[in-house]
Amino acid sequence: MNDPIFKTLTPSQFITFTVPNPVNHPCYLNTPRLRVAVLDSPVAVAADYLPKVAAMIVPDQRETDWNFCTESGHLQLLFNIPGLSRLILIGNDLPPNPEPPVYIRPPVTDTVDREKLEDEIQPLVMALHPKVCFQKGLPNLLFLTYEDDVLYRVIIARFVGPFVGEFVVEDVEMESNNDSDKKLRRRLRFKRMPNLIQSQVPLIPILDDGQSNTKLDLESLRKMKNAKFDVDTTVLVHPYLTPMVSGLFLIASHLNERIQQGFTSRALCLGVGGGALLSFLNTQMEFEVVGVEADEAVLSAAKQYFGLNNGKSIQLIVGDAIEVIQNFATKGDTDDSQVSFEGLDDKFDVVMADLDSSEARNGISAPPPEFIKKSVFQAVRLLLHDHGVLIINVVPQNEVIYMKLVQELKDAFHKVYGIDVGNQDNFVLVATLSPSSSNDHENAFLKRLRSVIQGAYMDSIVEL
Repeated sequence: MNDPIFKTLTPSQFITFTVPNPVNHPCYLNTPRLRVAVLDSPVAVAADYLPKVAAMIVPDQRETDWNFCTESGHLQLLFNIPGLSRLILIGNDLPPNPEPPVYIRPPVTDTVDREKLEDEIQPLVMALHPKVCFQKGLPNLLFLTYEDDVLYRVIIARFVGPFVGEFVVEDVEMESNNDSDKKLRRRLRFKRMPNLIQSQVPLIPILDDGQSNTKLDLESLRKMKNAKFDVDTTVLVHPYLTPMVSGLFLIASHLNERIQQGFTSRALCLGVGGGALLSFLNTQMEFEVVGVEADEAVLSAAKQYFGLNNGKSIQLIVGDAIEVIQNFATKGDTDDSQVSFEGLDDKFDVVMADLDSSEARNGISAPPPEFIKKSVFQAVRLLLHDHGVLIINVVPQNEVIYMKLVQELKDAFHKVYGIDVGNQDNFVLVATLSPSSSNDHENAFLKRLRSVIQGAYMDSIVEL
């Protein structure tokens, strides 16, 4: 292959094609033709920079998974490797059918077998390297492997939303350290960001006797006619949600005092997804909750498959979260205080922002750039009680953006705190409007908070 189009790097260039299969293997890459996808990073490289190129063999049975067959999935894979200039995906060429409803992890490829496979496709990969990579001789080929913790996955519903586009609800069994207690989850996944799990909750199989059973694997359970499935909204399993709730520690005394005075705590959640955070705040922390979600189809999925109840104590607003709060701020400048603004007619104890970028080209990032503005933070202040807090899930593209967000929050609020999520991707920031008061161990609200979430997160709160 000597197509000149591959000889140079072109930012964001994405090309797919098929080639006759040069591999002689009974199990892997065994279709007559192979599908090849080549993506150049959106980030241009300097003229004197030796680009980093990598190839990946698409995992067996994942060829039509959005992670591997869409440009957005390919882009997210590329962004997972720092400094990568070009990513080449090579997989079986399958008919253009929708993503298969069931995935079962195949046996692990033997190391020797995999090395043989890589040797056989080496000429193809070499031909797809930019010309600059050969300045000092033949480049060292870099092969990546894809691993996740999914053992079994079944798609149970498909949706198309006017804002988020295509998305699926899926039930999965994940790797577990305890074979007698299977790790089952219900998840929400968008095609525009396929490698990002938008929401997940524990999946509870219920048999005829009404008892839950997590000892059987999901594949066996789905074959049982008497098995039904429910979700558990009393616990949080998404990595950053528990740290977000932990941020309430900073105003626990204020909340306890208001509860003793007969007030109900109120939370505004910007971004709903499957609604796990809203349900938890409502059922476990006894908050009244208002959620803002841009796509009505996502709310339908949350209510139908994730146990989100839309009632008196949980109100849902369809709209862009940033526009909704800024419109409220504009309304707050008028004298018409008798008109309710879709559930935003009373102030909140906490505003929780779980908003990610809608553009895969920006990589996985949260909150979106349009949220990090003085006008947005001023609008949030108008929504909060004097003791209130803003809690944000943060996935920064880089340290500069993270530091800008921290500084903007410091300029708009009294204090800014960080909470260690325990991974390299997420941070939780908490911005307070007033000084934090001491938390008495007899505080009823604090006792409830410690009873439903890990105390380690509260202990890791630090002022920035």
